[in-house]
Amino acid sequence: MYDASMTIAGTVFSRPRTPAAKCLHHIRLHHIVTRSELVEATGLSQPTITRAVASLIDAGLVHQRTDLTHSHGRGRPTVPLELAPSGWLHAGISVGTSTTYIGLFDTRGRTIRDADVPTPVARLSESDFIEHVMAGLNRLTAGLDRPLVSVGVTTSGHVSRDGIVDAPNLGWHGVDFAGRLRYQFSVPVVVSAAVPAILGSEVQSTELPINPSPTLALFADDSLGAAVANDAGVTQVALPAGSAALSTAGVLQGRFPSLAAAVSNPSARPLLDTRAHQLGELTAELAREHRPSTIVVAGSAFIDDPAAPKLFAGAARAALGDNDIELRMIPTHREIVRAIARAVALDQLLREPLGMVSV
Repeated sequence: MYDASMTIAGTVFSRPRTPAAKCLHHIRLHHIVTRSELVEATGLSQPTITRAVASLIDAGLVHQRTDLTHSHGRGRPTVPLELAPSGWLHAGISVGTSTTYIGLFDTRGRTIRDADVPTPVARLSESDFIEHVMAGLNRLTAGLDRPLVSVGVTTSGHVSRDGIVDAPNLGWHGVDFAGRLRYQFSVPVVVSAAVPAILGSEVQSTELPINPSPTLALFADDSLGAAVANDAGVTQVALPAGSAALSTAGVLQGRFPSLAAAVSNPSARPLLDTRAHQLGELTAELAREHRPSTIVVAGSAFIDDPAAPKLFAGAARAALGDNDIELRMIPTHREIVRAIARAVALDQLLREPLGMVSV
């Protein structure tokens, strides 16, 4: 039975800090690795790597490929390592205003099952919304002979360290999403705002940096949010007063039924162009404060308005001057939703893999 008093090392989406977490991170990315390669990749000593690998093997997360053993003259032969097959299920839930994506993932991050659950937030109470999500997760796990060991949730708005959600665009204030899910499924649960999860996906899918430079993410959709990832972890960034006016609802103000309708209406073009320009200026302001080497943008403001990316990039570059920052856009809504659901589903495993064993 899961003990809610147990803690997982670090904050949500923090970079791997323990030797076991660093080793597992590298093995996931490279599939077949040797202990010597782990020493080089992590900067840890050979004895530390030996102990960490032994712990991961004992936990059933890693196994040795004795069939690939090779010798180099005298001395011990080299036995490669790889991620062990696991029956664990990690659930990732990406909350939306009309539909919520639920994915089940294995320890490698492969999708086992997924589904879109109708969750029309305007017609559901907070309690009914969570009941819909829990029922959807129960349906998804039905018939699978694999234990659910963790659940992660991403949502718009702000999320406290205890998983309490304040999301004005959802009409939520002080919603204990994590507590309800822990009670229902008796597994560890983390809840994160969607924007930090975008950076969490980046952290999980890239090499461990020696001296990591910050990465900034901006999400512009039904809500607006930003986050920065650095060596300390991933942190949601406070936006300047009035920034909510750049969300889709703030721009349309009921004058158009949807962003798609606005994009197809020439009279809305000045509004949308102004938003793209102002989002570029806002991004430059955040970049001057946090000094990232990379900026990742996502959301319907960029995806569903074909003219916006170029206008946004031009405004951001003009405001940044000669600053050599990489601008990158996540091109589809589905890609965003699946990436953040996977990231939050695997967060607890990847932060402290040995902590999951005792769950």
